[in-house]
Amino acid sequence: MNTVCQSCAMPLSQDPQHGGTEADGSTSTEYCSYCYQNGKFLSPDFSARQMQTFCIAKLQEKGMVKPLAWLLTRSIPRLKRWRHA
Repeated sequence: MNTVCQSCAMPLSQDPQHGGTEADGSTSTEYCSYCYQNGKFLSPDFSARQMQTFCIAKLQEKGMVKPLAWLLTRSIPRLKRWRHA
C-alpha cells in the first residue's frame, strides 16, 4: 500500500476519508479523496506542475512557508499519476 497519494503526495493517513474511491465504491489505496472519486480524477486536466502549484498554495493557506511547501511537493512529477503523462 502506498503511504502517499500518487497524485498530490499527501500522506494518505492525513486524508479524512482514508482514500479516494474506485468506480465500484471501494477505497483507493493509491489516491486521496481530494484527487480521486468514483474512479476518476477530480482535476483530470491538471499537469504535474499545476498540481504542485495547487498543493503549494493549499499548504500556504494552512500557514506553511513556501520553501517548505515546495520541498514537500517536489516529488509530485515522479508519482504514478504523472510518470506516464
